Amino acid sequence: MRSKLKMRALVCCLMSSALMMVFFGVYPLNPGCKRCDCSVSKKQASEPKSSKKDEENSNYSHKLCILVPFRDRFEELLQFVPHIHRFLSKQWIVHRVFVLNQVDQHRFNRASLINAGFLETADDCDYIAMHDVDLLPLNDELSYAYPENGPFHVASPELHPRYHYKTFVGGILLIRRDHFHEVNGLSNRYWGWGLEDDEFYLRLKSVGLTVRRPENVTTGTKDTFLHVHDRDKRKRDFTKLYNQKELTRKRDRSTGLDTVEYKLQKKYKIAIEGVALSVFNIELICNKTVTPWCDYPEQPVEIGRASCRERV
Repeated sequence: MRSKLKMRALVCCLMSSALMMVFFGVYPLNPGCKRCDCSVSKKQASEPKSSKKDEENSNYSHKLCILVPFRDRFEELLQFVPHIHRFLSKQWIVHRVFVLNQVDQHRFNRASLINAGFLETADDCDYIAMHDVDLLPLNDELSYAYPENGPFHVASPELHPRYHYKTFVGGILLIRRDHFHEVNGLSNRYWGWGLEDDEFYLRLKSVGLTVRRPENVTTGTKDTFLHVHDRDKRKRDFTKLYNQKELTRKRDRSTGLDTVEYKLQKKYKIAIEGVALSVFNIELICNKTVTPWCDYPEQPVEIGRASCRERV
């Protein structure tokens, strides 16, 4: 009798265990995860969320180097880096920011800095953005995607806050590395402010590259970009010395990517608001026989018995 009772008890325990296993298999302990969804949820957690999968995959297959010519613009840089990172992350753009910091005593040379930055980032990306530090995109319709069909001028004359002539390609321009090589980069003659992008337009035109621009953008010149340049605090160097005005109005067929001279003094990796960036301290080298206007000339000035030198 006792053995029968033990056998019945054992059978009941086994049946109860089996029922409990079935019950918890159908109704997992985690009420937020249905049985059929658990494996999918784990996979989704390791992947970026995107409603535009094709665009995401396309952008992930390319890498963008943002080349920022720079000198004494720290306040603007603090605003630029977090802003552009958030903006590009929305578009799934794989990107890195490179600040090209001119540390020599010559006049500012945006074009030569970009040439140097392009050479130093050869292994980091397959296209670049020549990007002013004081121009922040506001409209999410502005694409920074790989410019497959030719240079893409994000800061088009129809949208830029200040410059509106048809051949303007400054501010923000995306270009493939092979196309930048094809035109031999930018001219190195432009010490001081302006005109280097106008000469670059002629280079693009000479090899048959058509500049494309944003289309069907719903904003205009007042609300597409934030231009954070303070004219009073950050005065442009528009001075033209010697025969600079004459020579820089012409197509330069002598200088470019293959003639830029510089020394890379130091590389820094820093972060602003958690966004990583690289800073290149670049010393540009000026051939004063070719471009004597890289420095202001000096002349002696008498002040009482003392003598000093003054920039003119």
